[in-house]
Amino acid sequence: MGRLLSGQRVLVVEDEFLVLMHMEDMLADLGCDAVTSAATVTDALALIDTEPFDLAMLDMNLDGDKSDAIADALAEHGVPFAFATGYSSPDMSDCHRNRPVLNKPIGNGKLVETLTFLLPH
Repeated sequence: MGRLLSGQRVLVVEDEFLVLMHMEDMLADLGCDAVTSAATVTDALALIDTEPFDLAMLDMNLDGDKSDAIADALAEHGVPFAFATGYSSPDMSDCHRNRPVLNKPIGNGKLVETLTFLLPH
């Protein structure tokens, strides 16, 4: 599918193991060889504070916890990100309403379109 993500460090915040595996496979197909994952808000925030990321994909709901604090931390660090959700009308905080949202299940075409938008031009 190409090397769109060659050399990119991507954080995936997802609490569903099968969805995470699917995301990792799609990112690998796009040339990403550095995918770091977190399943909780606490784990994601710790990673953001200690590791550099070029992009991030984050689930809006992590086992009942909203991912607003993660979105805020990514924005503070200047990391472009998109939300992923299985909900038809996601409840988003006002400060992140303009962020891209991918609906699950995520298809390759929509993922490529969103990542292309997030990457620096």
